[in-house]
Amino acid sequence: MQLIELHILQSFPVSCLNRDDVGSPKSAVFGGVNRSRISSQALKRAIREYAQGNLPDARFGGARTKLIVEPLVAALSKHGVADEGLALETAKNIADKLAKLDPKSLKEGGSPQVGTLVFLAPSEIQAIAGKVAELLKDKPKAKDYEKNLEKFCKSAGLEDGADIAIFGRMAASLPSLTLEGAAMFSHALSTHKSDNDLDFYSAVDDLKSKGEDAGAGMIGTLEFSSAVYYRYAALNLDLLADQSHLGALALEERRKVVGAFIRATLEAIPGARKNSMNAHVKPSYVLGTFKSAGQPVQLINAFENPIRPKGKGLVDESIEHLKTHHTALKETWGIHCDVEVELPGQTLNDFCAALTRHVR
Repeated sequence: MQLIELHILQSFPVSCLNRDDVGSPKSAVFGGVNRSRISSQALKRAIREYAQGNLPDARFGGARTKLIVEPLVAALSKHGVADEGLALETAKNIADKLAKLDPKSLKEGGSPQVGTLVFLAPSEIQAIAGKVAELLKDKPKAKDYEKNLEKFCKSAGLEDGADIAIFGRMAASLPSLTLEGAAMFSHALSTHKSDNDLDFYSAVDDLKSKGEDAGAGMIGTLEFSSAVYYRYAALNLDLLADQSHLGALALEERRKVVGAFIRATLEAIPGARKNSMNAHVKPSYVLGTFKSAGQPVQLINAFENPIRPKGKGLVDESIEHLKTHHTALKETWGIHCDVEVELPGQTLNDFCAALTRHVR
């Protein structure tokens, strides 16, 4: 397995980047102590959104949604299905086979929806619609859709679905759409013991007479944490080059996709409370590696014994422990990294170039 791996240390100030069901920052016990945590799902969504908004050449065009009927109607119309009623019924038929229509959405008179989220790229929607539009010219029966839809989905390319190829897709209703993601992520954990804290806040009623009452118009509390996180991401280059993923793209285009993935992984930050607790900071340290063969290995056990700074800050101690642990793993297990690059120490452009040049 050819792998690009990213080991990231990032110090976040007062923040609540990833909330649980009661609005508290997520946490986990590791090494016998409580740690701050950011789920891999929150990180992946932030990466997808960052790439879509800031890296227009990244081919991150996929959308995860229940509202797939309307895009299918628009695509069918584009491919010559002029009858609006026929386009809608055909789109609902396709959607039902992709993920089963939600009966409630049909009864309520709103936009028809499927029952589960579906992750599709624009190129897939256009390819499916184009082939179904050709079938409609021969006025097929429903069984023609049953027979051909799975084939249409499997043959639809991911030219603008790099995010689907990287993060994967699970489709229970149509297993042929299921795709193993080329990327691997860990949950981000603080390198040290970290407990949530409370922010007491008050809001003043601007129109309330100052002579009436000196008290606040509203009071409340919010939970937050601040921590140095270790997070890990890896990309299976062999899988990414498979024909079911991005193998149809030219080499230079695949390198652009990988470069965009690296940049977005390093730059993206989950958006929870981004206005009231702005936590936009850059990583303090990044170790990037390329392995021409081997297995993914994260370095979280460098922090199984939580960091307790002794004359240094948490970041400096964490960097030192990470490097020591990595060296020990390489010596003990014979792990070979063809390339090792670090940030800081060079520009982000040079860091990405050192890793993407190994994409084949």
